[in-house]
Amino acid sequence: MALPKVIPINELKNTSQISKTCEESKVPIVITKNGYGKMVLMSVDLYEKQMAEAELAGIINEAVREEENGAPWIDGDEFFASMKEKYGA
Repeated sequence: MALPKVIPINELKNTSQISKTCEESKVPIVITKNGYGKMVLMSVDLYEKQMAEAELAGIINEAVREEENGAPWIDGDEFFASMKEKYGA
């Protein structure tokens, strides 16, 4: 992952430039005050992507924990068939 952009808090005065930077940036923007990180800005698209990745990582980690605790494996075709039956797809 690329490093976040870092800008001083006084640059927040130029809201149109900050908005443009957020939309164009593929990484979070760290806002600093007196050299210390104070907040993070990012576009809604980037936020939604990061939230989806975090949710997926949580699902994968839960599956790994279940497997480590002896949960039975389910065949993929069997799983999808049960989902089709359950949700009528």
